[in-house]
Amino acid sequence: MQAPWLLMLAVLVAASGVPAGAAVVGSASTRFLEFSVGKFRYFELSRLFPKEAILRHISTNVTFLLFQIHSQYQNTTLSFSKTILPNTSGTGSDRGLVFILRPKQTVCTWHLETLEEKPVHNMAIPLSYSEGDPIPGGCNLEFDLDIDPNIYLEYNFFEVTIKFAPANVGFSRGVAPPPCDTEEGEDLRWRLQYDVYQYFLPENDLTEDALLQHLQRMAQVPEVVTLTANDKTEVSFSSLPGQGVIYNVIVWDPSLNTSAAYVPVHTYACSFNAVESSCASLGRVSTRVFFSLSALLGLFICFFGHRFWKTELFFIGFIFLGFFFYILIARLTSMKYDVLLVFTALAGSIGGVFLVAAWWRFGILMFCMLCVGLVLGFLTSCIMFFTPLGNLKVFRDDGVFWVTFSCIAILIPVVFLGCLRILNILTCGIIGSYSVVLAIGSYVFTSLSSITLNVLRRALNADFNKAFTNVPFQTNDFVVLAIWGMLAVSGITLQIRRERGQPFFPPHPYKLWKQERERRVTNILDPSHHIPPLRNRFWGQLTQIKEFFQKQQPAGERTPLLL
Repeated sequence: MQAPWLLMLAVLVAASGVPAGAAVVGSASTRFLEFSVGKFRYFELSRLFPKEAILRHISTNVTFLLFQIHSQYQNTTLSFSKTILPNTSGTGSDRGLVFILRPKQTVCTWHLETLEEKPVHNMAIPLSYSEGDPIPGGCNLEFDLDIDPNIYLEYNFFEVTIKFAPANVGFSRGVAPPPCDTEEGEDLRWRLQYDVYQYFLPENDLTEDALLQHLQRMAQVPEVVTLTANDKTEVSFSSLPGQGVIYNVIVWDPSLNTSAAYVPVHTYACSFNAVESSCASLGRVSTRVFFSLSALLGLFICFFGHRFWKTELFFIGFIFLGFFFYILIARLTSMKYDVLLVFTALAGSIGGVFLVAAWWRFGILMFCMLCVGLVLGFLTSCIMFFTPLGNLKVFRDDGVFWVTFSCIAILIPVVFLGCLRILNILTCGIIGSYSVVLAIGSYVFTSLSSITLNVLRRALNADFNKAFTNVPFQTNDFVVLAIWGMLAVSGITLQIRRERGQPFFPPHPYKLWKQERERRVTNILDPSHHIPPLRNRFWGQLTQIKEFFQKQQPAGERTPLLL
């Protein structure tokens, strides 16, 4: 088959929008399912009614067939025979089998069954390939199947990892397959290349129809990474809980300009059957409370932070110590998330109080502004690596990444060294408004929360440096970005206009307190000069409390009158 590989991918994943008559619905009572090459069929599979898929009238120029079946999250077993064996069957929500045709063979069958209690809605399609096309998974040495065209997906909080078996070059019917374990050569599998694709489903859409309808659009998605036969057949991506993502791999033979597709696989990075934090109810209550309270304080800082300087310092100190405390405790302990979040809030509060106390007692403006500038520099650096710049190969090295990240963060306070008030107002507007973005991200999915989340994941997980941090940018993200920009611009503009003609920063609080105390001591006309000492006032208050609990003496004369 000489068609371009993009065209082949379009045919492979044309789950919806197929021509009339291409999709046929099978009933539960029908044991046999008739298929046609390149046409999807939708059917229901139940535990008590296994089915047998039949493909007839196979052309003589077809060398092998790839039969694949998909469901949203329930498992289906696909087998060459009724007896389920590990090396002749596959079980999952996205599975496929490669059938090498014998000479003059025109009919092929597969067996389908499920062990799920509820009926499973499936979509299946057989695809045909000629002798020039590479065989997906033809050099499998890791998984159970002899020829394994499947993509194996694993996910956790940090990353999604896909693995697949290397492909082999094509061959004719009745001919022994080319060897896989020989040295490199132009006539062997080492010339093959692999293009990995990633496609995002619509945000907040967990329906089965959405999954099947958007498989066809993978052909419009640019490739994420290209691998050669010498590279490890494993790719990692950042995990996006609640966001549907489809992955696929196209193996391409540059010598013959032919290609073949593996079985597409999808994930939502969450469980549909989980009791807590399932796909339908993402976001913990503790997370929502934490970020909602932070957003209220951040919204105040966005518009009034420079005027209420101590409140802003508390907010900055909270971010500073809370972020580093979360990373430290999460790496050193296995504490539950809710408990960890409570301790993070306590540590952040201590950091905020400490920064306010340091300013009140010592009044070192440069130290406080260094903390303020580093917080703005941190967010700026996060934004830089949120762009495609973060996926450059050079930043896979942790040393290069963290040195570059730190330099960008430090550069911000250095640049604004001569205009500290502008730096402070910019920090109030940008950081305060971004706290609102994080609060919105705890209720609905938005990619903008990944700006800082990706850096947090890299600090917590040593393997996250291998992950591609691609995220979708959809309707929610445009709305949230507009809100973020509006709040930031409004807050910065309001504070700049209000602070015209005002002192750049408030005076040293401790010096003011000392001056006020000395004035009261020396000025006898000041009423505060005649205030008793603290100990006398304390004993006076204690006496009043004692009198409150004493029994009141009766009024009137008790002694007789003497006439």
